[in-house]
Amino acid sequence: MAKYILLLHENPANYTDLGPADMQAMIERYSAWGRSIAEAGKMHSGMKLGDNGGWHMRRGGSGIAVTDGPYAEAKDVVGGFYVIEAADDAEAQSIAGGCPHLERGWIEIRPIDIG
Repeated sequence: MAKYILLLHENPANYTDLGPADMQAMIERYSAWGRSIAEAGKMHSGMKLGDNGGWHMRRGGSGIAVTDGPYAEAKDVVGGFYVIEAADDAEAQSIAGGCPHLERGWIEIRPIDIG
């Protein structure tokens, strides 16, 4: 069984129209999807990333530079991730295709190189 990371990309502006009841319904759809994947033995882990804060680090001529980011003006941010197990690329795509994140964002699927 191969492992894949699902990187959940989103534009935060796509969520501004959601009221509390709509947001709760979305959270419940994520929870139900996650439970179904876990019950199938395909879920390894997953987490939502914080809405604010974070840093970028880069090595330059004078050492490592740390800057605040991601920035609010960025259109797309990584809002969370899941690590799943799948038999092959097609199954990973099928699992990701059921994720409610696709209602308002997009998913990057990457195989995890464990060997």
